[in-house]
Amino acid sequence: MGEMCESVLQENGKCLVCERQCKIDEDSKGHCGTRINRQGTIYTLNYGNISSLSINQIEKKPFFHYYPGSRALTVGFWSCNFDCPWCQNYDISKVEPQSKGYISPEEFVRIALANSCQGTSLSFNEPTLFLEWGIETFKIAKRRDLYNTIVTNGYMTERALELFIRSGLDAANVDIKGSISNIQKYCHADGEKIWRNCKMLKDSGVHLEVTTLMITGVNDDLAVVSDIGKRILDDLGNIPWHLTRYFPAYEYSAPPTSVRFLEDAYQIAEGLGFYFVYLGNVADHKYENTSCPECGALLITRSGLALIDNKITGDGACLHCGYDLRGYFIL
Repeated sequence: MGEMCESVLQENGKCLVCERQCKIDEDSKGHCGTRINRQGTIYTLNYGNISSLSINQIEKKPFFHYYPGSRALTVGFWSCNFDCPWCQNYDISKVEPQSKGYISPEEFVRIALANSCQGTSLSFNEPTLFLEWGIETFKIAKRRDLYNTIVTNGYMTERALELFIRSGLDAANVDIKGSISNIQKYCHADGEKIWRNCKMLKDSGVHLEVTTLMITGVNDDLAVVSDIGKRILDDLGNIPWHLTRYFPAYEYSAPPTSVRFLEDAYQIAEGLGFYFVYLGNVADHKYENTSCPECGALLITRSGLALIDNKITGDGACLHCGYDLRGYFIL
């Protein structure tokens, strides 16, 4: 197992990393199982204790508007602070830290550079739970001109999110799992804290994209799609929104999301005024491509989360009509 590292956010036996803010008794662990109280001090068991490591095209996160076609060295650790019964990565997110391997922040960045990656990504399980390792890695990565990204449920404290941002966070994809009531029912979490953090990310200048896994029997409701979409536009602006197909996993056996429903949801979002909506986990669908919001020309073609063609010019303009896309893409 990795190093026993003292938690950077704690007070009197209370963990202040995620919004559960667990009060942890001595020799006990918090809700996620990654924090333990030893003689009144909370330590993380997730420091450098990786579960997975791979080089991914940035589109896989998904980030469709952040350095298209670039590659990020992606790492995951263990456990989660949510209780979703449909978890797609349950083999690592529903497991407390295991002794699979250790990697230091310095070594991680060295591997990224050696493999010609342009950035880093904390993903696969909830990055909040490896905050200490993440912020050290981000600092080193920024010094080596790498970008830093997270894929997150957004349920960290404001202090934890501030640490991520100050350490060099460049882009975040936040999972908005459904209505406030569904987030409470299935994830046992306060969805308002997620919206608060999304706004904090946006206001801090971090590139933000939102993903909603459309789960059969949970949030596959066009009224829910409309409500989430309206709030994104009101609170966060016209940012990219990924509507992703669910498949049965872990403790949830409902059938996969209907592609027809996803297409109807796309139409709802487009009708609300979104410039960029995407369908995920639907292979080779036209709605995973990017078109110019001004002239409708096809600008970026994707297949299975791989970038096939990019017609956006170097100065961030549509190749056909010259529409300025710099406010929507970082190139």
